[in-house]
Amino acid sequence: MSLDIGSSLGRLQPLFTIAGLVSVSYVTLKVAFCTLNFVKVFVLSPLLKLHVDVKKLGQWAAVTGCTDGIGKAYAEELASKGLNIVLLSRSQEKLERVAKEIEANYNVQTKIIVVDFAQGPGVYENIEKEMAGLEVGVLVNNVGMASVVEYFAETADLEQYITNIINVNILAATQMTRIVLPAMVEKRKGVIMNISSASGKVPTGLLSVYSATKAYMDFFSRALHTEYESKGITVQSVMPYFVSTNMTRNMRTSITVPNSKQYVKQALATVGVENRTHGYYSHALQGLIFDILPTWLSMKLVFSELKKTRARVLKKKAGGKKTH
Repeated sequence: MSLDIGSSLGRLQPLFTIAGLVSVSYVTLKVAFCTLNFVKVFVLSPLLKLHVDVKKLGQWAAVTGCTDGIGKAYAEELASKGLNIVLLSRSQEKLERVAKEIEANYNVQTKIIVVDFAQGPGVYENIEKEMAGLEVGVLVNNVGMASVVEYFAETADLEQYITNIINVNILAATQMTRIVLPAMVEKRKGVIMNISSASGKVPTGLLSVYSATKAYMDFFSRALHTEYESKGITVQSVMPYFVSTNMTRNMRTSITVPNSKQYVKQALATVGVENRTHGYYSHALQGLIFDILPTWLSMKLVFSELKKTRARVLKKKAGGKKTH
């Protein structure tokens, strides 16, 4: 019996060798391709200005979730290039403060629209009225709702949480795109940047709904770009890893954790160069590692780290008592 097994394995040895060579070749080619793309996006594009000149797309840019973090950084960076900015967020006070800062610092016009995207479909009629007649060449769908690190069924106020996160993370970007896209198609130019997340690349346990909403943003962006690229429209999926913002509790910056200004400056230089981007050089390198790993392994590694995060949060809430 053992001789038969050994004989069979011996005959299969050439197949194992070929499979190994194919696997190694695939990984090698993927690394080589990603390396070349990295050089193009983060080295050649800034030097040769390969990215889209957003100033040529229209007089206005609209940014949702724009009063802090990545959204505010996009609004400021676009204003620095001479675009007027439509600011959409839920706090009148914060909107007025940001509008005043942008007008003073960049000598452009601003328009504020107070909107709570968590309220759902009813808010978009007013947005359409407020934006009517504006030549919007750039839309940044940034507004997003974060998630606690928790098992799905144990999430506080789960029913309301589901409604809110879908309204904010999915419906807002889809409806805002509906509002601005027809005019872009008519002019045959425009850019839509949808801020997704690296958690949308891999199903992420303990962030299940958040991860799924960000996967929607990624798929929606890529499909839309396929539909409208020939009509002069660029739709970009932006998938950051950690950025130091209020949403990430202003975590300490590092090589892998830029602040929002650093992140957006690089991310904006990828528009028209890369339609699915991590936006920042170190995030692109992290993405390459996860692209090489099997999905099941990536899921397991991320889930393991998030379980540790959850345990720390629970311990802190318990005042130092032991949790499980």
